[in-house]
Amino acid sequence: MPMLDMPLKELQEFTGRNPRPSDMEPFWDAAVAEMNAVDPAVELVPAQFTTSFADCFDLWFTGVRGARIHAKFLRPKNPVGKVPAILQFHGYTGHSGDWFGKLAYAAAGFAVAALDCRGQGGLSEDVGGVKGNTHNGHIIRGLGDKPENMLMRHIFLDTAQLAKIVMDMPEVDGTRVGAMGGSQGGALTVACASLEPRINRLFPVFPFLCDYKRVWEMDLAKDAYQELRTHFRAFDPRHEREDAIFEQLGYIDLQHLSHRIRGEVKMAVGLMDNICPPSSQFAMYNRITSKKQTVIYPDFGHEGLPDVDDISFAFMKELL
Repeated sequence: MPMLDMPLKELQEFTGRNPRPSDMEPFWDAAVAEMNAVDPAVELVPAQFTTSFADCFDLWFTGVRGARIHAKFLRPKNPVGKVPAILQFHGYTGHSGDWFGKLAYAAAGFAVAALDCRGQGGLSEDVGGVKGNTHNGHIIRGLGDKPENMLMRHIFLDTAQLAKIVMDMPEVDGTRVGAMGGSQGGALTVACASLEPRINRLFPVFPFLCDYKRVWEMDLAKDAYQELRTHFRAFDPRHEREDAIFEQLGYIDLQHLSHRIRGEVKMAVGLMDNICPPSSQFAMYNRITSKKQTVIYPDFGHEGLPDVDDISFAFMKELL
């Protein structure tokens, strides 16, 4: 079989290359405490999009550092008792997607919340100075500053805050909440459940933001990871700070957060993925201690995976 990365047996044992900061646990404990101290000032605005079986809203809340964050939110009309919920996260530089893409879950009886990442393609605010799209560069944003000022830290916290807001809604059963997404959305699924361990089920698809050093060593700092090369070329052209840079990236490396997950995990991965290499994904996955399994696509890369939506729906439907 063609092979881009390690053999599957080695992938299943790989524990990663990127260094872990010595204060990783207190760093994220303090970050979550900062998030919990924020008054989210939640606002639900009826959306222009309507359907006969669900109420649709633009959900707004205030995240860390004062950014106003947007998500699409749907809930079934006239539910009997509390309903389970699904959190959806989008790919890098993207947005929460069409309302239509959430209707299957709403029709099945789920509340659905789909985040717009701050500063990317949706409506959430980037408090770096503008509202709307700063497009990319979000991995390295703040890399020359203190770790607590890294933009991706704030985005991770937005996912957990959205989860907390949804779980606290009177119509939602906070013990039956799943999270899902592909690429950056897969990464944020992992981040969300790492920082909000009440998340019951996770379906990450080829997750991004795992084991930066492995990506670098495979010469895959291009495409989604291009900004790693950009940062070295602009700010450390002789790699005099290489070790320190990768250690700081360790704060937002999901292989060092995933041990916090308590929910059941099903991860889809393409073994020919040259955007988010399989070894980087398994570096994160292999540190998860809760119930887990993989869905393997040997001949597929970072692309649409056959039946993956059906598999994820069947997995989440068990929350009903």
